[in-house]
Amino acid sequence: MYIETSSQKGNRFMEGASFIIPMQPWGTIGNLNMNGSQETEAVVNEEASLFKNIFRNALNEVKETQADVEYKQYLLSTGQLDDAHTLPIAEAKASLTVDVLIALRNKTVESYNELIKMSV
Repeated sequence: MYIETSSQKGNRFMEGASFIIPMQPWGTIGNLNMNGSQETEAVVNEEASLFKNIFRNALNEVKETQADVEYKQYLLSTGQLDDAHTLPIAEAKASLTVDVLIALRNKTVESYNELIKMSV
């Protein structure tokens, strides 16, 4: 009969667990540095600027399409509009841009609420 000692059992256990890799510190994640350096601030400012530009562009599109609708309504009411079908097309474009802006706003608010719910 063969009896293992406790040191032999421990060695056999360690050999079976050789696939387990000890945890290593993360250090940096992409360009974000955990030390709060200027690099992190630059990335955050760049992302905030991109986020702000998306909203600014969507809002400008709404303004432009609404101005186009108002101009075509003026042309139609004064009899200067040659083709009457351009007004409903412009109205549909304006409606679509407003819908996109509203959807963008709703997703932003939803994302913000999810971030607020997170515990750090």
